[in-house]
Amino acid sequence: MLLPNQLTVLRMILTPVFVYFFLVQGSHFKEIALVIFLVAALTDWYDGWLARKFNYITNWGKFWDPMADKILTAGAFLSFVYLGELSIWLVIVILIRDFLVTTFRGIADSKGISFPTSKYAKWKTFIQMGFLYYMLIFYVARQHLDWGTQYKYIFDYALNRTAIDVTLWVIAILTVHSGGLYIYENKHHLKKIFGRA
Repeated sequence: MLLPNQLTVLRMILTPVFVYFFLVQGSHFKEIALVIFLVAALTDWYDGWLARKFNYITNWGKFWDPMADKILTAGAFLSFVYLGELSIWLVIVILIRDFLVTTFRGIADSKGISFPTSKYAKWKTFIQMGFLYYMLIFYVARQHLDWGTQYKYIFDYALNRTAIDVTLWVIAILTVHSGGLYIYENKHHLKKIFGRA
């Protein structure tokens, strides 16, 4: 298996490890979870760079690389739902859209049909990841006993539930809209996919 694909597998393996450390009570467990998430995210950048630089492009990688990204973000989103920090139904809407589009792209690649990723979709992913980084960094920092007490007003402001909910609404709307636009612009590909099924 090529190194980029190995990194993709590693990212999928690291996702449940991240979730475990993030949700289980223990000294510095959440800090460890944050590091694991950052390492997993870095593997995404690195395996993409390797694949482009050395032309390590495989059908397996075309499907599983974006799927591994969705698994990682799903682990983070659902962890925050479990902790009561995010609305479950908005997160479900986001995840359904992402997994559906990724699955369609995987089926298309398996049939020799290329689905280009739009700049809009890339910005959507960038905003999602930026939101998760923000939530993880501030949430983990708030768990620090000294910081959580000494800088409580900062964390109350940074993790204001109303502001977080509004931001998640915006992300959900962007995610659904980009998905709908993506399917509309590639409807001719979808006809080919189901026509050959």
